[in-house]
Amino acid sequence: MPINVFDAIRPAISSLLGGAAVDLAAVADDQKLVQPSEGTLMQTVTIEDRPYSFLAVRPGLPFTKTETRFCHELLAAFSALYSGFKLEGFAAHFRTALLASIMDITVARFLRGDSSKGFWPIQQLIQLLKNLSYQRYEGKPATTGFLVHRTTEPALCKTFKSRKHVFIPLQPHQSISPTFLDNPLTYRFIDGNNLFFVASIQMQVIGLLRTAATALQTDIERLSQREMFSLVRRSGNGAFAVTVNEVSEIEVLISPAKLLVRRKGVWAIFDPDIFRAFLGDGMDQEAVDDLLWTVYAVSKLRHGTVILIHAGTARQLIPLKKGSVGGDDPIGWLLINRVRGQGIAELKQSGTLLRILSSDGLTVLDIRGKLLETGFIIDTSHAREMVIGGGRTTAAIAASFFGKVIKVSQDGPIELYQDGRLIYRFG
Repeated sequence: MPINVFDAIRPAISSLLGGAAVDLAAVADDQKLVQPSEGTLMQTVTIEDRPYSFLAVRPGLPFTKTETRFCHELLAAFSALYSGFKLEGFAAHFRTALLASIMDITVARFLRGDSSKGFWPIQQLIQLLKNLSYQRYEGKPATTGFLVHRTTEPALCKTFKSRKHVFIPLQPHQSISPTFLDNPLTYRFIDGNNLFFVASIQMQVIGLLRTAATALQTDIERLSQREMFSLVRRSGNGAFAVTVNEVSEIEVLISPAKLLVRRKGVWAIFDPDIFRAFLGDGMDQEAVDDLLWTVYAVSKLRHGTVILIHAGTARQLIPLKKGSVGGDDPIGWLLINRVRGQGIAELKQSGTLLRILSSDGLTVLDIRGKLLETGFIIDTSHAREMVIGGGRTTAAIAASFFGKVIKVSQDGPIELYQDGRLIYRFG
């Protein structure tokens, strides 16, 4: 029975793990579990006094510590829900409840940290923000944000002051109740961009935070909320921030800098360690981080792009080239030549990187993160096997025979390709 019920949530777990194959199997009394190899994740869970083995397989890309910890909480939630629902004849009810709730419960358990404490206050906040993500106000999506701290109020105020932010205390403190967001000001004035509620882990709002305006923050840093990540890191072990953004997604910011994102009704993990493992050691770590957060910004803006990290030289690209976006236009050639050879950090700081990735055609980087080409149209006939799909997918698969490829679809998903295969998908 647990295995049949697991089938109901199998697609959601696979999506959470970037498309990994997942399975749940009963463990025999005399069975010894084999230590999993790279690209596999194995955990045991006890359901009604019987051991089961959970297995996830993702060839070519190891699972991260965050994914492993999240799966641990997921299996604990699955065991508790299954054991608590034993009425015969209600299997369909249980599967429906499980499918609708288990990911929210897992997120709340994950954010709670201390397993001895309840997660209901966090779950209640998530439910409020889920409802808000469907709401519009005068034709625009409703947005808001919360910083949930786990340190003392004086220490928190000291952090705000050192970062030149403004904290407006609220007396008396207000509980985050089911009616907390009924007042439109809670999601029109507090926008989740530079105005946030500040709450304790008991979900008591202690004040408002207005982050300092800074001319040094790039569009990428703003879209990827770099300053809020800094505040989360300084707000106590287990602190987090949660927002409803301009595209009606829920973003949960945790430390070290990672995101839990509810997009299109499904939870996903944006874990930089996955992209670092994919890109390997050839590119400077700072360049990798700049690239991956730029990719997230492009996804959030709903722009499509394809990036090829090419191991060869610019000269070796020539046989693969079918043309350029803009053709032989002299202005286009002038603009491209001005940025060709620049590194990711330089392009990001000038604001050029986001504009390049938002344009048509492939962006080609070398393994050090230097720009080789932009607006590149690849000749797909050079692929080692038949390539089918939409224009961007076809280009991504074909290009992946000549290096590692990151593709962002216009509706948001981020995909990683290598050797003609899709090996990971976020969102």
